[in-house]
Amino acid sequence: MSVEMVGHVTRARYEELVREARELVELQTRCQWGLGDKALEIEPLQRHGGQGHGPVENMAGVNELLQMFADDVGAALNTIRNYRWVSSRWPAQRRRKGVSHYVHAILASIPDEAERWEAIDNPPLDERTGTCRWTEKTAHKRVGQQTREPTTVAQKVAAIHDLAADEQVASQITTDLLRRPAVAREAMRDTTARHLVNRAQVEHDHAAGERTRQIVQPARERIQHTTGFIDLIAACSTFVAAGGRIVPNLSGRPFTDDERAAIHRNVARVRAMADWIEGAADTGNTSLDAGLAALLRGDADS
Repeated sequence: MSVEMVGHVTRARYEELVREARELVELQTRCQWGLGDKALEIEPLQRHGGQGHGPVENMAGVNELLQMFADDVGAALNTIRNYRWVSSRWPAQRRRKGVSHYVHAILASIPDEAERWEAIDNPPLDERTGTCRWTEKTAHKRVGQQTREPTTVAQKVAAIHDLAADEQVASQITTDLLRRPAVAREAMRDTTARHLVNRAQVEHDHAAGERTRQIVQPARERIQHTTGFIDLIAACSTFVAAGGRIVPNLSGRPFTDDERAAIHRNVARVRAMADWIEGAADTGNTSLDAGLAALLRGDADS
């Protein structure tokens, strides 16, 4: 016969632990009421504003007294202030045994006293246990506050939006969620979401390409510069080598007047080219004037 387990304990042990814990909560509740009542006795809560509502609290003086009391009993000022306020909202005869101080604190925000008294005496149905009792969730629901632990889809979405107000947090959450295939598929069904994702992808690719171009451009310019330098040196070397190979073989071969004239014209072109190369190397100016351009084209030969 199998034994029903709740966590790592049996159902019977769980029920026993619940009974013991309820006693502890009851003890804690009595302590909370006691601290609040004592703080309220030291400094009664004054009502604010309006004729006949008594003087407005001198918050500086009240806080000073409550801080002294908190220090003397070893508690935090905010804790004492909260307990004092809850005690002021619930006279002793209106407090309900079996209902925690925490639930009383939540329901204390109901402005109307009659409504507050009625609320504490009419706990809602707890769907899990099938009994009428107060819990944190039902108390928050009664006063129209969001529960600490969201239960509905809308509450959970709202909680995530609150946490994702920071752009860095939102980016990390979105990245993590889109790693889930089912979530990604569902998100892409939304036309706006799909459009924004596609646009972001295009912008990302463009930015990545631009970064690559910025990184590569200096290297490419250096390569182009180096290639041009090598080509120029190679051209000069080729010309010198060709001249050194050809000229010695011309010994004993007389040229006609036309041949000598052609040689002089082409040597002039070579000399002009050499001057242009030197000027470009020294000044960086690679432009050609009309006369030099015509000379290099050989227009004088026509």
